[in-house]
Amino acid sequence: MNATKNQKIIAGIIAGDHQTLKVFYKKNLPAARRLILKYNGTTEDVEDIFQDALVLLYHKLSAGDLELHKFIHTYFIGICKNMWRNQLRKKQMLEYNELLTDSAIDPSDSVMDIITKKHQQNVFNKHFDNLSNSNKSILRLFFEEKSNRDIADITGYSEGYARKKKCMIKERLQKMVQSDPVYGELVMC
Repeated sequence: MNATKNQKIIAGIIAGDHQTLKVFYKKNLPAARRLILKYNGTTEDVEDIFQDALVLLYHKLSAGDLELHKFIHTYFIGICKNMWRNQLRKKQMLEYNELLTDSAIDPSDSVMDIITKKHQQNVFNKHFDNLSNSNKSILRLFFEEKSNRDIADITGYSEGYARKKKCMIKERLQKMVQSDPVYGELVMC
């Protein structure tokens, strides 16, 4: 694709040209679908992310605060990828927060449920406390929903290394918890 064709697509998107948008959908929807489905998304997720990304692209192009140094299609798929990552990150935080919330005592819980939740929280806390201070601080930042960029800025790591380190720590903590004999007993309950 040459720069002139790229500019025509941009102008068509800004103008809301039906034909340009139709071609843009046809060219980009399959790539967005592959990306999102590959990372456990649904067809509804594909539609939502695609629409949100298109709206964001339109606003950036209309505002004129976007300088493209690559083709519009490449940039657009990057937007879809980042939006999907953010949605997965939010979902992961919701699951973690649900775990913490679920561990709170609910008056409708049976005595066994309360005891089980307390033991689950104790197993998690025991293994979390066994992590090094730097590892605990990285996970705390993650639990506070800090982005990889924020974690990198705070820790002094590169963004890529911060992401890798965070994943390694989470994986290590998960293995520690799952190998705990109490965890095995709680799963059997």
